[in-house]
Amino acid sequence: MLQIEDLQIVFKSEDTVIKAVDHISLNLGKGGSLGLVGESGSGKSVTALSVMNLLPAAAKITSGKIFFQGRELLKSGNKVMRSLRGGNISMIFQEPMTSLNPVMRCGEQVAESIRLHQKTDHKRAAKQVMALFEKVRLPRPESIYRAYPHQISGGQKQRVMIAMAIANNPDLLIADEPTTALDVTVQKEIIQLLKDLKEEYGMSLLFISHDLAVVSEVAEQVVVMHKGCIVESGDIHRVYRHPHHPYTQGLLSCRPPLTGRLKKLPVINEFMNSELKNDGYQTPETEKERKEKLKVIYANPPLLTVQDIKKEFPLKKSLFGKTKKSIKALDGISLKVFPGETLGVVGESGSGKTTLGMAILRLVEPDEGRIFFDEKELLQLSPAKMKQERQQLGIVFQDPYSSLNPRMSIGRAIMEPMKVYHLYRNNRERTQKTIELLEKTGLKAEHFNRYPHEFSGGQRQRIVIARALAPQPRFIICDEAVSALDVSVQALVLNLLNQLKQEFGFTYIFISHDLSIVRFMSDRIVVMKDGKIVETGDADEIYFNPKTEYTKQLIESIPKRIE
Repeated sequence: MLQIEDLQIVFKSEDTVIKAVDHISLNLGKGGSLGLVGESGSGKSVTALSVMNLLPAAAKITSGKIFFQGRELLKSGNKVMRSLRGGNISMIFQEPMTSLNPVMRCGEQVAESIRLHQKTDHKRAAKQVMALFEKVRLPRPESIYRAYPHQISGGQKQRVMIAMAIANNPDLLIADEPTTALDVTVQKEIIQLLKDLKEEYGMSLLFISHDLAVVSEVAEQVVVMHKGCIVESGDIHRVYRHPHHPYTQGLLSCRPPLTGRLKKLPVINEFMNSELKNDGYQTPETEKERKEKLKVIYANPPLLTVQDIKKEFPLKKSLFGKTKKSIKALDGISLKVFPGETLGVVGESGSGKTTLGMAILRLVEPDEGRIFFDEKELLQLSPAKMKQERQQLGIVFQDPYSSLNPRMSIGRAIMEPMKVYHLYRNNRERTQKTIELLEKTGLKAEHFNRYPHEFSGGQRQRIVIARALAPQPRFIICDEAVSALDVSVQALVLNLLNQLKQEFGFTYIFISHDLSIVRFMSDRIVVMKDGKIVETGDADEIYFNPKTEYTKQLIESIPKRIE
């Protein structure tokens, strides 16, 4: 179905040439499924875009051939490629929000593709779209047909993209990171949906991801890419169970294990030819060590106490501004966090996790309830006093790029809270402290004057952590701090957070939809659903002996990694 031979793609700027894809070859048979695995910058998405002839202007193919059903695509003209795209070859792009037209209704976007390739009328195309929406298991197909992309959830947007991709019964479907940053339950549904559609339509599937565990759920063969090269390939079960290349071993080791407890995660050291950097990271924490640590933590009074917090958001208002319909984001939440503890908060999108974090910091004002931090009742503080109290309360947001000012250098961004709280005597001392924080979080002094767009996602996350540390807080909320990062960058950031906790004695609330990561980080876990706490307890007890069906569902949705 698809054959790539000796493909090389370079990106050229004024004075540099970067090899994005370096002489790779691969084959995908008819009706087969191939996983293309690698981290950001490995060249996997560029490879996929070259098949569709959708490479950016800066990219140039310097050698190689691409055959689709025996036809060489690189020699095909624009007219031929337009007829193939969306018809014979379809692609599900990584970010559905930027791939869907924001000013066009979802159903009409799918119908447009059907009318273009099948030369049918509006009525028949709309009928096909409704059938497709049911096939991809979208709830309320009629309302989603009329909805704009911003009015539906991430998982629903991804399903709309899948419906568009299969609308014309393609021979080849390319899925580029279709589950990244989705809830584990939604991820499981999307993977199962792709498998079912592949069987029904007899499609060939090229599935791209940075997570080998996810790929193992859907692919028969796998190709592992690193810095534009193929470092390992073969049967998915062989590669998964017995990886030969250190980079493949690293990708598998960077994820928290399902059994045992590691003090630190192994990481891929890019400066050591992709070999695993151990440094004692794989030393497991014994049950005795853990119990003694928790005994010390819980001997102290709580640092944070939340009592019966409630928060509603209006969904619909009358002409005179009266709320006619609302959603309960927080419905009577109560919890305690002890000094030196990491409390994990887990649940799907819409469960109220982020709202809880924002309410604790009073970035969202609760409707009812009480919040005590170090015996001070936060909801009774004036805005001026709350501002001062926030020096003790840090937050690491989910998207580091949107939480950094693009016009402010990262050095100034980290120094800003030091100035607000009048820390240190002058700018010289603040600059020195900022450089220390940069180095503490794995960055360099020369990064001080650079801007956010000049860094990778993992580096930006470290910048945000450095900024959260700047006002010298005692308590930090991490809101989905690693959900969209490569697995090795996840490992680096998780290790960094634990290292800082040990060094500075931080107390964390760690929010995530991924229970395996939450278990690695947390001493206790709180499971949230529909604004309520449905289960709470010791991290290992929750993970291995869940009591509620919802918690069991979250655990079962984690890709089954082979230990």
